Amino acid sequence: MDLQNQATVKRLAEQHGRERLLVILGAPDAEAAEIAAETLVLGDPTYAGPLTEVQLGLEVYHVLEHEIQEAVPADVFEAQIGVMMDVLDSEELGKAVAGMRARRSELE
Repeated sequence: MDLQNQATVKRLAEQHGRERLLVILGAPDAEAAEIAAETLVLGDPTYAGPLTEVQLGLEVYHVLEHEIQEAVPADVFEAQIGVMMDVLDSEELGKAVAGMRARRSELE
């Protein structure tokens, strides 16, 4: 997650409250998804951005996770995201982000 996006998320969390935000990631590989999720839950692991040592504890999902697919109308999901289901490992991506959601629950 780049520094500008970190700053935007931090500002939105401060402005609207952490409990009112849900972040949907679209990273193409599990490692990138996990790092982005970690940044949003526990703080920037690279110690380079505005979320360094800032535990926002945000709720985070990957766009290919079942919960997101169920929340989006089927025709919209298929038109906008469907092709990615065929080329990316949605199970691996989901596990990476779900692991950070589990760590999020430890913060509460």
